[in-house]
Amino acid sequence: LSILLSLLVPAHSTRSPDCGGILTPSGLSYRKSGPRNSHAVSREGRQQHLSVRRNQINSIKVAELSLSLIPDTGLRLSSNVDLSVTPAPSTTKVMRLSILVDLHVEMNPEGNLELVTSACKPTVEEMQSTEEKESQSSSSDVDEEINIDKICLEVSKLLLLPNEQLMSLTAQFPVTPSCQVQYLPLAAPVFSEQGITISLQTTFQVAGMAIPLPVSPVPFSMPEPASSSPSHLTLAFSEHFYTSLFFALEIAGAFNMTIPSPLTTATMAQKITQMGSLFQEGLPVMLQAVFRSSPRVVLEEGKGALKLFLTVHIGAGSPAFQSFLSVNVDMSAGLLLSIADTRMMISAAVIEDIELSLAASDVGPVPAALLEELFLPTIREEVPAQMNVVLSEGVFLPHISSFTYTDVNVTIHKDYVLVPCNLELRARTG
Repeated sequence: LSILLSLLVPAHSTRSPDCGGILTPSGLSYRKSGPRNSHAVSREGRQQHLSVRRNQINSIKVAELSLSLIPDTGLRLSSNVDLSVTPAPSTTKVMRLSILVDLHVEMNPEGNLELVTSACKPTVEEMQSTEEKESQSSSSDVDEEINIDKICLEVSKLLLLPNEQLMSLTAQFPVTPSCQVQYLPLAAPVFSEQGITISLQTTFQVAGMAIPLPVSPVPFSMPEPASSSPSHLTLAFSEHFYTSLFFALEIAGAFNMTIPSPLTTATMAQKITQMGSLFQEGLPVMLQAVFRSSPRVVLEEGKGALKLFLTVHIGAGSPAFQSFLSVNVDMSAGLLLSIADTRMMISAAVIEDIELSLAASDVGPVPAALLEELFLPTIREEVPAQMNVVLSEGVFLPHISSFTYTDVNVTIHKDYVLVPCNLELRARTG
C-alpha cells in the first residue's frame, strides 16, 4: 500500500479547493466579553513595554478598540488608550495614545497564513493634568515622555498570538488512528464588504502518507453569503469534500466489515442443497464486506445520500474463513450531518435503496429472491451500523485554537453544505 500511495501522490497537487469559510464583519468584531479594559501596571513590568521614559504608569484603560474591513486590502485596527502617568511627585497626567494600524494577510513559505502590518500611525496627546495650565507639557514634551517610535514595534509583537492561532488552522487532525485530515489554504484570503473569504484544500494521510484524492468534477468556489446573515462565520463544504473523506477512510481500511449472521451452514443447506456437500456440520455463517468501488456522496437541496458499492463474501469457519458465496450490494443511505464543538458529526441513516446480485458461487446458482431473503435484513442493519461506529468521533472542521463553534445551522444544498455559526472564545489555561 505504501509503495502504491507513493507512486500516486504527485497527482495530488492538481486538486482544487473543496471547502472554505467566510468570516463576516460581525465575526471580526466578536470578542469575549468581560472586565478586561483596565489594568494596574507595575513600574518595572510596563514601563519598558509601553516605551515610557522616566515616568510611573498608574493605570491603562482601553477607551476604544475596533477592527474594520478594508475591501480588497485588509484590516484596520483603531485603538485609543488612556494612560495615567506620574512624571513627577504630586503630579498626574492622563494621556490619550491613539494607534491606527493597517493589517493584511500573507501566505508564508511554509504555507501558513500570517498577519502583518502594512502601516502604523501612533499619536499621543495630553487629556488632563494636575499641574497648573501654564506649566502643562507641550506636545514635544509628551513625545519625550512617550516614545512613539517604539509603539509600532510593540504592536507587531501583539500579532504573535493571532499568528500562532492562524498556524493552528493547518494542523493535522485525527479521523481514525491511521487516518488524519489537514486543511491547507491555497492563497491569501480575499477581503470584501461581505467579510474575509478563505478557500481551503482538504488533504488526508493514511499510515503517515498523503493519499491522492479523486479529482473534483466541478471546481468549487465559496457561495456568496447572505448579506443579512447575523452569523460570525459561514463554512462551506463541497460534495467532493465528503466523497474524499469516505474515499480516505476506505483506503485506510476503516470500512472493512465482518458481519455476524443468524444463519448457519445447516439452515442454509435447507435452502441451497449443495451446501451440504461443503459443510458436514452446522457452522456459524459470517459475512465479510469490502468496497468494490469507492463510496460516493450526492447532495441535493435539503438532503444528502451516501452511495455504497460493496462485495459481500459469505462463508464459514474460524479462524480460517472459507467463502462459498459472493454478493454484490449497491445501497443508498440518507446522510445525517450536525456540528458538535469543532467537529462535524456524520452518520448513515435509514437505507433508502438496496440491490443484491450474485457475484460468485461455489454452491451453484442462487436466485436473487433467495439472496434477499437470506442476507438482505442483516446487510441492511449491520452495514450502516458498523460505518457509524467508525464515524462516531466526528471529523474535525477547519478551525483555529481557542475558538469553538456555537449556534450552528447545517443546511444541505445541491452540491455543497453550508454551515453558518457563531464563534466562542474559550478561556485560556495556564
